[in-house]
Amino acid sequence: MWPDMQRRSAAAELMDDRSIGGAELGEALAQLRLINATLGAAWPTIEGVDHFWRSAGQPTRLRILDVGAGSGDISKALLSWAEHQHVQLQLVLVDIHPETCAAAAHAHRNQPQVAVVCSDLLQLGLQPVDIVTSALFTHHFSQELLPAVYRAMVNVARYGVVVNDLHRHPLAWLGIWLGTRLLSRNRMIRHDAPLSVLRGFQVADIRQACARAGLHGVQCLWRPLFRYLILIPGQCHAG
Repeated sequence: MWPDMQRRSAAAELMDDRSIGGAELGEALAQLRLINATLGAAWPTIEGVDHFWRSAGQPTRLRILDVGAGSGDISKALLSWAEHQHVQLQLVLVDIHPETCAAAAHAHRNQPQVAVVCSDLLQLGLQPVDIVTSALFTHHFSQELLPAVYRAMVNVARYGVVVNDLHRHPLAWLGIWLGTRLLSRNRMIRHDAPLSVLRGFQVADIRQACARAGLHGVQCLWRPLFRYLILIPGQCHAG
């Protein structure tokens, strides 16, 4: 049956079940890294970080908080961007699943500028950073919780928040449904990848959440392969 695209799905993703781990999760994370690399998942995040960096006068040092960081594939792209721009980057990765955090820590074991924190975003207590990023993360939250998620990120961002997430669209759902069934046998990937699109956004969802969070000056930009790049001004631009 063709899924309902009119409203965001409330079905739970297996990736959010912290009782699932071990080899199954490890395989899912590896396949997710491959999917993200193939679909260029990091590029909207890099574009957003570059935007706020340039708006801030191209500082030579940056502290970025990447929430919902997963096993660290997007963070690799952030480090490459910083090296190319000659920016000294301090990167804090946050995820809620202990095994995912362990995978991220292992991936960055030789990079002392990267720290990994295992925590719930809404219970996270950190000092302000320059930029907060989230890639393919905010769709894990219900429409009711989304304003609190946006506000939690804005509250610790000096320059801005970069949200990179999915456009809920029939072609996006069909493409990922077919692709995962052709290329993966992992239960989590087959279940979560198409569901992620159904939990994704249309512009009205984003505008509603931003309005409820009391956010102003937000840019919502469509990007290829059914992505939204959402740029939220930080505390330096508040008011």
